[in-house]
Amino acid sequence: MSSHDFVPVPDSAVSANTSGRAPTPVAEPRCGTPRIVVMGVSGAGKSTIGALVADAMNFPFVDADSLHPLDNVRKMAAGVPLNDADRQPWLELVGHELATTRAPGIVVACSALKRRYRDIIREQAPDTIFLHLEGTAEVLSTRLEGRSGHFMPVSLLTSQIAALEQLTSDERAVVVDISGGIGKIVTDAEAGIRRLLGC
Repeated sequence: MSSHDFVPVPDSAVSANTSGRAPTPVAEPRCGTPRIVVMGVSGAGKSTIGALVADAMNFPFVDADSLHPLDNVRKMAAGVPLNDADRQPWLELVGHELATTRAPGIVVACSALKRRYRDIIREQAPDTIFLHLEGTAEVLSTRLEGRSGHFMPVSLLTSQIAALEQLTSDERAVVVDISGGIGKIVTDAEAGIRRLLGC
């Protein structure tokens, strides 16, 4: 899939043609509009790495947790687990955020563990790149144990790992090992994205 697919031409780029000549073509950005979802289980560092990758590429960053509909927020606040029916409108909002960005690119942190979740996102933003922060159970559990004020207990990590459906060849993907330091993770992530984009 070309990195220039699915790139809308803004209205401002189309000028009135009063001369009778063919309009001058408008050049697309060399890399199109990169739409990146940073995915992985809890403890992988989606928000931290996502924000740093966005900063490195000069793109805005959005944490998908902030896009949950109010009903979902109320459920989570009451300790009620979300089901797939609850997640559907949320994932649609994630796709909408990616598809409608006016920035030169965008990075969104979203667990996106299952293929059907990623498909909902891709229905609106089919050129989405999934940046999977991958780590062993040992690395992930160590990181979770070192976090304070986070809702995900280490005991639920096993179920998240079991729920994770690996990316397949028809999904645009970059996989980064999180066992290294933050600087290396960000460098590897940006390099992988740029290789995929060809720029």
